[in-house]
Amino acid sequence: MKKKSAKKTARKPAKKGTKKSVGKVAKKGAKKPAPKKKVSAPKKAVAKAPSEKIRAGMSAPAFNLPADDGKTVALESFRGKHVVLYFYPKDMTPGCTVEACDFRDNFNRLRSMNVQVLGVSKDSVAMHAKFKTKEGLNFPLLADVDGKVCKAYGVWKEKSLYGRKYMGIERMTFLIDPQGKVTRVWPKVKVAGHVDEIMGSVSGR
Repeated sequence: MKKKSAKKTARKPAKKGTKKSVGKVAKKGAKKPAPKKKVSAPKKAVAKAPSEKIRAGMSAPAFNLPADDGKTVALESFRGKHVVLYFYPKDMTPGCTVEACDFRDNFNRLRSMNVQVLGVSKDSVAMHAKFKTKEGLNFPLLADVDGKVCKAYGVWKEKSLYGRKYMGIERMTFLIDPQGKVTRVWPKVKVAGHVDEIMGSVSGR
């Protein structure tokens, strides 16, 4: 009888070391690679995706901005007219001066076509007033100092100069119809001949 009880006690420790118990431990350890799920390609794609661009057929984003004379200008106040909304990098710079003066010189032709010109940059009201007086401009220059309107229209972009990257306004023009719809967009505007091209679009040529 003593021998039988000895065999029983010898078998008891073997249960703790069975293959089943080892397998359970291995399974628990296999669940540890779960952190890999945190890195997901879709999230990165969303973070890098640019905001929706303003295209022909879309409603022009509304805005209220201070002009060179200190008064607030609202886009909706020009309903019933074609609006040429052009964004430019900076007052007093060569390309921006040529562009502004081209609009100035064609002001009467544009007005006869029921067109209102609005220039927008991140310059201050005071800088706009100085620029307008110096060049004798005959249309409003709007100060988007905080850049919200530039971002809404998708013109605030990464630019490069002599290998140096920086954020700035891309020279762009939006033609808005009397009902507030965008009818045409000119990205990366080339100043020469731009006003003639705009008038051609207004007249349907």
